[in-house]
Amino acid sequence: VQLQASGGGLVQAGGSLRLSCVASRAALGIDRMGWYRQAPGNERELVADIARSGWTNYGNGLKGRFTISRDNAKDTVYLQMSSLDPEDTAVYYCSVKFYGRSELYWGQGTQVTVSS
Repeated sequence: VQLQASGGGLVQAGGSLRLSCVASRAALGIDRMGWYRQAPGNERELVADIARSGWTNYGNGLKGRFTISRDNAKDTVYLQMSSLDPEDTAVYYCSVKFYGRSELYWGQGTQVTVSS
């Protein structure tokens, strides 16, 4: 599977961004699609993920400011981020998990920088 993320960039504190990630090549059988992020010196952490059914799971404290959604017909997952804070600055990675498998597959990451 190939994952192509887009939508990152530089935004001022309080602003919004929308990330997109398209899965292609052997995308059949994807169960969960999600977003993780990693800031310099920190471990990669869950932002949010979503099952094909629409069930969602958010990282600590992110629900409300971040909203994950998915278009199953397009094998695409979105992350709408609002009220961004400089602490949200990180590389955001798209991930997928297939039915019956435990491992995650990763995209190349997209940089999000929030200026104060």
